Amino acid sequence: MRRILLFVAGIIVGGGLGIAIWSNWPLSGAPAQQETATGGAAKAESEDHGTGHIALSDEQIKDAGITLAPVAGGMLKRHFLAPGSLVPDADHIGRVSVRVLATVAELRKRLGDSVEKGEIVAVIESREVADAKSQYLAARLTNDLQQTLYNRQKTLAESRAMSENEFLRTQLAANDARIKLDGARQKLFALGLSEKEIADLPNQPPESLREQHLRAPISGRVSERRVDVGGLIGREGQESELFVIVNLDDIWVDLAVSPEDIAAVHEGGLVTIRAIGSDDEAVARVIFVSPLLDRETRNARVIATLPNRDHRWRPGTFVTAEVPLGGEPSRVIVSKKALQTVRGNPTIFVRDAVGFEARQVRTGREDDDDVEIVSGLSPGETIAVANTFTLKAELEKAEAEHGHD
Repeated sequence: MRRILLFVAGIIVGGGLGIAIWSNWPLSGAPAQQETATGGAAKAESEDHGTGHIALSDEQIKDAGITLAPVAGGMLKRHFLAPGSLVPDADHIGRVSVRVLATVAELRKRLGDSVEKGEIVAVIESREVADAKSQYLAARLTNDLQQTLYNRQKTLAESRAMSENEFLRTQLAANDARIKLDGARQKLFALGLSEKEIADLPNQPPESLREQHLRAPISGRVSERRVDVGGLIGREGQESELFVIVNLDDIWVDLAVSPEDIAAVHEGGLVTIRAIGSDDEAVARVIFVSPLLDRETRNARVIATLPNRDHRWRPGTFVTAEVPLGGEPSRVIVSKKALQTVRGNPTIFVRDAVGFEARQVRTGREDDDDVEIVSGLSPGETIAVANTFTLKAELEKAEAEHGHD
């Protein structure tokens, strides 16, 4: 009987222990689940933090061709554009013309030929020239004779071998001859003869008196030839110019500037000239700003001079002038190449201890090459300014891998 009681008591104790173990089973598993959840959250937080950074060593940066530069302020190169065209410099245009009725006897230059200042370019024949030369030669002979008589009479007058009245008449004739000679010389100067040509006239054959040599007034190239050999020139209604010579070492840029922009253009200022349809570019200096507006276009005329020693700029070319505008300095200016758009926002890659931080910034004013950073970047920080698309690609790759995980 005692054994039976002990058996029943053991069954009751064992059942209670089993119930207790069964009821406490979920509690024993709860700490493990909590630990797993905590670890996953920490990992996710760590990965999310890593999407704004790109770990790169100095060697990797060099291999990727990424250029670094410190952040600094400066002045934006703001400007406006003005249309225009190239024209010959008015101070470098020479015209070979005649001042008498004449016939073209010889043309020594053709279109495009180079000439030097003072070089003979044409020969004409004219009766007026022959008459002027003959008058000069006659006046020269008369003057020589009168001066010789005057010198002799002066010696006689000093020795009282002749009357004073006769000496005065000789002196008057000598002065009159000198005046006529000067008048004849000035007439030849007016016709275009040089001092050397006039002095050499007594040595020339008589048949050459009708000829006149026309010389180039400037050095340059023949851009126009308006007559032919044998043509009559100088008469009313006839052509009086034989050649037009242009020196293209310097040319003008003729610009049309709107009234709204003309206040920003100043004489002595520099403008950048670009040819339409090509990559040619040069710097010209403004020499004239018209105080008047064109009646038809309502634009102001602006002239700039452009050096052209290699003659690569040709008159008649249409150009665009980039005229700089003044402005306030900016605290932070970066190259546009440094900017990338990440998630729809302008982003700068800032160098840090382990690589780069992709930092969103707010932009302001800009020009063709640079942009102002209003906030998000400070002077002195180091940023990537070239091949930043490589950093953007690495950042997007990291974000894609994070989203996939």
